[in-house]
Amino acid sequence: MSTTETSRDTLIPVFDVRVTREDLEAVAETLRSGWLTMGPRTYEFELAFAEAIGARHAVAVSSCTAALHLAYLATGVGPGDEVIVPSFTMVATAAAVIHAGGTPVFADIVSPARPVIDPDHVETLIGDRTKAVVAMHFGGYAADIERLAEICRDRGVVLLEDAAHAPLATVSGRCLGTWGLAGTFSFFSNKVLCAGEGGLLATDDEGIAEFARLRRSHAMTIVSWDRLLGESGSYDVPALGFNYRIDEPRTTLLLSRLRRLEAEIEQRRAITDRYRRLLDGSPGLIVPFSDDQVRGSSCYVMSIMVDDDLLRAPLRQALRDRHGIQTSVFYPAIHHLSAYRSRFPGIELPQTERAAATQITLPLFPHLTEAQQDRVVEALRTELAR
Repeated sequence: MSTTETSRDTLIPVFDVRVTREDLEAVAETLRSGWLTMGPRTYEFELAFAEAIGARHAVAVSSCTAALHLAYLATGVGPGDEVIVPSFTMVATAAAVIHAGGTPVFADIVSPARPVIDPDHVETLIGDRTKAVVAMHFGGYAADIERLAEICRDRGVVLLEDAAHAPLATVSGRCLGTWGLAGTFSFFSNKVLCAGEGGLLATDDEGIAEFARLRRSHAMTIVSWDRLLGESGSYDVPALGFNYRIDEPRTTLLLSRLRRLEAEIEQRRAITDRYRRLLDGSPGLIVPFSDDQVRGSSCYVMSIMVDDDLLRAPLRQALRDRHGIQTSVFYPAIHHLSAYRSRFPGIELPQTERAAATQITLPLFPHLTEAQQDRVVEALRTELAR
């Protein structure tokens, strides 16, 4: 059997989700209950997640995009308002601003070695129309949230957090997603806490939480679970709402997985520490962030940057074809995507553009073995030396 055939038979994926027997039994019990739409297990999960991150309120919804949309609307974003967002992020961070009626203003990142929104650039972008600034915590590593909070406070704008990558990640002992007026989380199938689809808005603000709770189900004042609990009479719809509900099987799975989330993040940190040791000093590579930042991170992805952007595509292809190693790219620059390039022409963000052209995501999941990790690193070294 050839090396290529062997590699294909033993592909190391970027992500690998394992569902335990406990997860399956919990979901099966929910299915047997006959109550599948948003109900008691959703509320139980919301309470558990809020407690885990130290927030007063958690509102589970159908996706992180939905959570972002509700966060923007709840903080008053509308026509004529600007929201400063990084361009080096998932497109939803900016798209939800447009869906709310506002205009995204793209900020650069600090550098490829620190690919999070640059507070210095943010300061220069704040103007009379700025409603909010979004701190996106790339890969589960904190943006400079303390400085961003100070800037927003001094300039009178709202701080929001895109914490899609960062459940249980911390800065100064405080969970990411709880520094701003609202924080949003993703439960997509490749996330640290996953259920296939789903998202959540966290906040300490009662008004923001009530806004999100009402709007996630068409703004109806009575929902299905209320009727089962004995609520009588008709419902009203006092505002424009959305179908952003999450279902019970997913929140059941999330609640089951939440119980082992801290342990799985510790495994991710140990694997990340080992990657960093093995890759230290590798010519032609930048490994973003620093060793001491791993301790507070959720370690969602293992990101590297290659020095030569022309090398990325052939390197990724070689890792896949010759070594059976899957990689990914996080992210294309939003302002270079077709729908945004036409809306917002002429934007130049040199650090973002450099990172977007050179970033590679390596395999990382809690049960990645040392043998698999060694294979990834050796393959990377072999191909870089060609």
